[in-house]
Amino acid sequence: MKMVVCGCCAASWRRCVVMCLRLLFLFPAGLPVRSQGESQSDNKQMDNITVRQGETVFLSCSQGDFVTHTAWLNRSSILYAGEDKWSVDPRVSLVTFNQDEFTIRIEDVDLADEGQYICAVQTSSRPRTTSVHLIVQVPPKIVNLSKDLVVNEGSNVTLMCLANGKPEPAIIWRMISPLDDGLSSDIEVLEIPFITRQSAGIYECTAANDIAVDTQTVELTVNYPPSVSEGRDVGVTLGQRSVLQCEADAVPEADFEWYRDEMRILNDFDGIEIENAGVLSKLTFFNVSEADYGNYTCVAINKLGSANTNIVLYEIIEPTSSTLLQGPGAVQDGNSGTSMMFTPTCLLLIIILQLLLKF
Repeated sequence: MKMVVCGCCAASWRRCVVMCLRLLFLFPAGLPVRSQGESQSDNKQMDNITVRQGETVFLSCSQGDFVTHTAWLNRSSILYAGEDKWSVDPRVSLVTFNQDEFTIRIEDVDLADEGQYICAVQTSSRPRTTSVHLIVQVPPKIVNLSKDLVVNEGSNVTLMCLANGKPEPAIIWRMISPLDDGLSSDIEVLEIPFITRQSAGIYECTAANDIAVDTQTVELTVNYPPSVSEGRDVGVTLGQRSVLQCEADAVPEADFEWYRDEMRILNDFDGIEIENAGVLSKLTFFNVSEADYGNYTCVAINKLGSANTNIVLYEIIEPTSSTLLQGPGAVQDGNSGTSMMFTPTCLLLIIILQLLLKF
């Protein structure tokens, strides 16, 4: 007969107790030690258990008749020995303990709970162990994402998206505003060389695995110098209201300046108002005079450059009542300024009279 004796020191009592429990189940006192080649215990491997982070899992094993000792172990820790709880983790609790079943519960499972669990049962005849591997799946979470960026046109841009999860999540970058299906990537780092204004917008990073999806966005702003639409000349009669318009595309938005020849026009000029609203600037004349006619220049400026366009304000002469009476057949008298009207009938009589005089 062979007995198993354990001696525990105070400094490492827990590790020693674990070892003694394992020895107890492998070499129970009062049982003969089997010769080499004989099975000292029945070991059973259960199917893996897969749970998601935050869920509750139940670990159960059957005991059978004449059970003398029972324990649930996790790696080097004892969770339960019979009805006695050894684990200090409040998430672990005993659900069922009787002659047929030994079940414990672990709530709010975390990644640290992953690993092998062993149910050790000592019967009157031999020890028996049942092991199961707990796999914890973790939904993806983006942990490192590039901040919103403001860059100048022509720069090289790098967008980064790093995520944790189990299984390891796949990363997908795509441009969502404005929608551009051609600008996408399936790697953590998105490289955009020599960026243009068309590449400005909202970029979405998606991290996905079998459990869930995590999505976050980055706004990319591209600065570029102004470009001004070609100005349209405006005609107006004296004394009327007229508006000259200037439109500029720029990021950041352009500031506008108006010039007449070399002189800058300011808002405090009599009869003139300048109104700027986003990409549009308006130069308004409330009562056009002779002095207002001429060539005007609109200049759009931001920190990256400037652009300009020319607009001509020209005079439209309204017809008078005398000019309306004068038809295409009127002849202007250079001395008196009066006109004589010749109808087609009169012209015919004159031609006939000239033919008769020849004969």
